[in-house]
Amino acid sequence: MSTLTADEVYEALEQVIDPELGLDFVELGLIYDVEVTTLETDGGFEVTVTYSLTSPGCPIGPQIADQIKEFTIELEGVQKVFPKLVFSPPWTPEMMSEDAKFALGY
Repeated sequence: MSTLTADEVYEALEQVIDPELGLDFVELGLIYDVEVTTLETDGGFEVTVTYSLTSPGCPIGPQIADQIKEFTIELEGVQKVFPKLVFSPPWTPEMMSEDAKFALGY
């Protein structure tokens, strides 16, 4: 089995779209960290995705966790996906990519 990089996971996570803003969570700066662990038993992978939401009361929170699982589990060798929601540090518009800032007029 090949290796899996965090960059490959980030690429898959570009499919997680904020329906209100129409931009993906990677561009919005809402994916804080990706950790890929190789499982000793069979060489498969376990992925932990640390992410945030634009606000703690965001109504799409559960859908985002489901999408993170859905798009990450499709990667070759991924056996387990753990979405980890955090609010520290709090998300701010400054965390967005330059493209996202431009698209949203920041």
